[in-house]
Amino acid sequence: MTHGKKAFAGLWEVRENLSAKVSTCRNRHPKKCSIRPSSSADCEGQGHWGIADCLLAQDLFAFHGEQQRRRLAPLADRMRPRTLEEFEGQSGILADGRLLRRAIKADRVGNLILHGPPGVGKTTLARIIANHTRAHFSSLNAVLAGVKDLRIEVDAARQRLERHGLRTILFIDEVHRFNSAQQDALLPWVENGTVTLIGATTENPSFSLNAALLSRTQVLTLKPLDEEALESLLKRAADHVKRPLPLEATAREKLLQLADGDGRYLLNLAEILYDQPEATTLNTEQMLELVRHRAPQYDRAGDQHYNLISALHKSLRASDCDAALYWLARMMIGGEDKAYILRRLTRMAVEDVGLAAPEAIGRALEAWNCYERLGSPEGDLALVQLTIFLATAPKSNAAYLAWKQAQQLAQQYGSLMPPKHILNAPTKLMREEGYGLGYQYDHDDPDGFSGQNCFPDEIHRKQLYAPVERGYEREIAKRLAYWQRLRERKANQG
Repeated sequence: MTHGKKAFAGLWEVRENLSAKVSTCRNRHPKKCSIRPSSSADCEGQGHWGIADCLLAQDLFAFHGEQQRRRLAPLADRMRPRTLEEFEGQSGILADGRLLRRAIKADRVGNLILHGPPGVGKTTLARIIANHTRAHFSSLNAVLAGVKDLRIEVDAARQRLERHGLRTILFIDEVHRFNSAQQDALLPWVENGTVTLIGATTENPSFSLNAALLSRTQVLTLKPLDEEALESLLKRAADHVKRPLPLEATAREKLLQLADGDGRYLLNLAEILYDQPEATTLNTEQMLELVRHRAPQYDRAGDQHYNLISALHKSLRASDCDAALYWLARMMIGGEDKAYILRRLTRMAVEDVGLAAPEAIGRALEAWNCYERLGSPEGDLALVQLTIFLATAPKSNAAYLAWKQAQQLAQQYGSLMPPKHILNAPTKLMREEGYGLGYQYDHDDPDGFSGQNCFPDEIHRKQLYAPVERGYEREIAKRLAYWQRLRERKANQG
């Protein structure tokens, strides 16, 4: 211990403070004193100074361990910002004068959900809040923590508040991984102010968090880092490493594109490049041989999944063939299930193309069958061709609208009987009651059309289906107009 005191200035004072702390605690609460060395070393029986020495030794080891960890940590971790001034991007929520920045500076941060893609600074922002707050800061990772861990943190927070009036900020990383029961367990303590919650999530909180918890938090969306913020990160990295990034200008631009708004990924790529000999300057081709070209961000169960299928659907509806192909490529490169894409394309054939091009349903099913027989990559072209066909086909949702109106009409009038003349009469009793009486067999009519009423007697005839003047529905519209003229003529003759 003597060597340790000489090696580190100020640690003797730490020893004295620890000793006094132990002495005070043991004198007041001899049986309940919780001040113990956290290691397995046996410090009991050594007196207050011995215990303090053990605690000091552990602090020294922890100091050395932290220094060693930071030395070996990835570049992104070593460069993690510790102040708002060092934080890159997110000016929309952190610019001077913004509410969140003022709240952090004033140590008045409320319940927050930080939502955004990976590598945009969610965890870093939480740590910066921790550095600025006078409250106790605790953290959990929802992947590893359960209800038991949550209760331990809440109990500790309640004791701090009751005994010392000290607030607790509880940071939960990947909070969307908490199931409904875990979120329910957290809710009362957020509600009564025992903890101030800061959650970080890559999933849309509207889908991943229950409504009760969501209503008690402010959701802040962090955006992917723009080129300016990414460039600033590279300059900071050069200052940290003390040499410029070994890339030609065009290769540097390509590196920023590869990052795709992810600051952590950018620094991971930069670290690979810094491992090259200092005299080396890489062009784009040489750089791409060293770094992995990451697929665009895509989560098959999260925001990207729903956002991109929505973009594909609306591009097809808008007959924008090129945009539809782009969104299709994004989904397929991201690893989306091809069966899911085909199911949605088939739905688009039914809902948006409709009877304007009735062959669309058959085309969709043929593409589905083709892909199942060929698989990837050859079968991928079946999806491409179907996308082009649907995008360039005439569109009509007339059948969809007609069906909606038919449902509303059925609900409005309840259980009305069909008119008796269009009912079968297989028994004598039914014939006596008028079933089938007056029925006109359309094929016996010279026009092949009787014009008889098929709605319930209580409902005046309604037009539910209104075809559009596009594609095959033009022909349907002509037929419907012809039959209406016949119906009116026969009604006048009768």
